[in-house]
Amino acid sequence: MLTSIWPIFALIWLGFGLARWRVPSTEFWPAAERLNYFVLFPALLISSLADAPLRDPEVLRLGGAAVSTILIAAIALGLLRRLRPFPSHRYGPVLQGVIRFNTYLALSLISTLSGPDGLEKAAFYLALAVPLVNLLSILALSDAGAATAPRALMRSVLTNPLILACLAGLALAISGVGLSFGLDRVAALLGQGSLPLGLLCIGAALRPRSLRTNAATLMTTSAARLVAMPVLGLSIAHVFGLEGTEAITMVVFCTVPTAPTAYVLTQQMRGDGQLMAGIVTFQTMAAVLSIPVMLTLFAI
Repeated sequence: MLTSIWPIFALIWLGFGLARWRVPSTEFWPAAERLNYFVLFPALLISSLADAPLRDPEVLRLGGAAVSTILIAAIALGLLRRLRPFPSHRYGPVLQGVIRFNTYLALSLISTLSGPDGLEKAAFYLALAVPLVNLLSILALSDAGAATAPRALMRSVLTNPLILACLAGLALAISGVGLSFGLDRVAALLGQGSLPLGLLCIGAALRPRSLRTNAATLMTTSAARLVAMPVLGLSIAHVFGLEGTEAITMVVFCTVPTAPTAYVLTQQMRGDGQLMAGIVTFQTMAAVLSIPVMLTLFAI
């Protein structure tokens, strides 16, 4: 397990070191993240989904398990908030710290553990989970920001490049058109650069200074994400009868830390950015130990 996944974390820490040493420059990392977010990663999603077997019962069960896990976690947090109220600008980061997932890290792990078949299943998982987690995150932060109107809410979701890429990939798969005239190769080549660049950008986005405050919230949110969510994901996988690649995909997405893009959304909607940065940083650092432990315990 360690031999398989340590190179993934090596790229994250390489990104952290390069960003601190300002190599190649301070301006490079935001530009690289935008390139990946708007071009390379959408190409990977489209190429993975274009020929996905969407009518496969196993794939459909994976989708049901993904949606169920995210909704159960969100409902549990909502009930907890009723018992112990706290403002939206802090509730939003906590919710994102539990239900969001680091897509680049998850896909890198799934590719290592399951190969191309795993990436295909993971793309379908993302097609359902990405719109759902973005919608729930925006709703959780809505009291703290400006995007409270339904029209603004839908615009925030439907202009997300990952959601648009998932919709495009699903449309190609459902229609049976797929990617032809060499477009499949173009998308595959672009997608090949997405995961390594994404891992480097994860490291570059780490903010160790944000760990100096909110220690209790960081610990509890991270325990919920890195321990409780994998247990919930494995339980739901058993309920839906997932096996093999589908079970691995389900558990990996529940095991990885939250997404660095959660910080961007939190800042845009006037949430507690420092808390969100701390959650992202702490979980990413803790995942170096938690992921091998959880995957070994679950015999993945």
